[in-house]
Amino acid sequence: MSSRDHARSARCIVIKVGSAILAGASGVRGRVVSEIAAQVATLREQGRRVVIVSSGAIAAGSRELGWDHTGRTIPEKQAAAAVGQIGLCEIYRRRFARYGYPVGQVLVTHMGLAERERFLNARHTLTELLDLGVVPIVNENDTVATEEIRFGDNDNLSAAVVNLVGAQLLVILTDVDGLYEHPPEAGAPKPPVVAEVLQVDEQTRRRAGGSNGEFGRGGMITKLEAAERAARSGAATVLCNGRRKDAILRAAAGECIGTIIAPGTKLQSKKHWLAFTARTCGRLELDDGAIRALREGGRSLLPAGVRTVSGNFGIGDPVSCADAGGTEIARGLVAYSAADIERIRGGKAREIASVLGYSNGDEVIHRNDLVWLGNEGDG
Repeated sequence: MSSRDHARSARCIVIKVGSAILAGASGVRGRVVSEIAAQVATLREQGRRVVIVSSGAIAAGSRELGWDHTGRTIPEKQAAAAVGQIGLCEIYRRRFARYGYPVGQVLVTHMGLAERERFLNARHTLTELLDLGVVPIVNENDTVATEEIRFGDNDNLSAAVVNLVGAQLLVILTDVDGLYEHPPEAGAPKPPVVAEVLQVDEQTRRRAGGSNGEFGRGGMITKLEAAERAARSGAATVLCNGRRKDAILRAAAGECIGTIIAPGTKLQSKKHWLAFTARTCGRLELDDGAIRALREGGRSLLPAGVRTVSGNFGIGDPVSCADAGGTEIARGLVAYSAADIERIRGGKAREIASVLGYSNGDEVIHRNDLVWLGNEGDG
């Protein structure tokens, strides 16, 4: 199936709306929200489920407060988000009410989704909203988040939502026409748009370049990161200009608009969370034999393959697995604590019980709880 056919057949779609599209000099552009609501209503009539990941709260709050900036400090940004979130959601509610669709606000943080239980709770909530016919409006909870405001972005949040709801298509609306053949230069004609990317690689990243806009926190690089993560959920991604007429409908119809990034090999949802959303609590350095076993054979990690242990983690915590050079090559959920792995590292699996006085199995990390981060292997 081609990437465009994949988009055309998508039954669940995540739409990321950037600040560059939503925010204007006087606040949130109501006309833009009206156009989004009309297109989403059409998708709903086609029997497709839709989740919106919306930026714009900080920009809206800044305008409401009469500022000519979006906050110079973290507390100012948090205050602007608190003010702006109310108005932003109300605009969505009114516009969607015209078509008979209720909306529901879902505020999350990357830290919250990094905890497996809260990730699953978010999934259950979003699934229930979709089952009830609600259009969820998701945003980062900028009022309590700090690291996310400085470094996070709704592009990668939208990729996490793709995994949360099992979407087949991610549409990222921005203020450019897609991924250009090379970064645009001031005063020069715009370069051609890349119609399709089969895999995000170094050449693709070099094409991105660019800088953040006045209101937004993510440039084209973060959009490619999001597309790469969505691909590992088995979803295609369309990067397109949200100011184009019916951009959402055209993307969902598989038309040649913007740049489409092909879906990749789908990871199990748990492994996708582990690879891209979980926060690791420690690190295991592995020997070459263990690395080969993980990469080529999709094996579990045994005590014999662990060279060093760092961090303070407990049973079931996510940890990073690295080679001797410090490069992260895998992640997994450990069956033993850091202190106990330190005692059994380099040893034989059959000796675990005699060394520790108990055994949770032969594996430090079972293959079902391990994800390879390279280009080969089990994944």
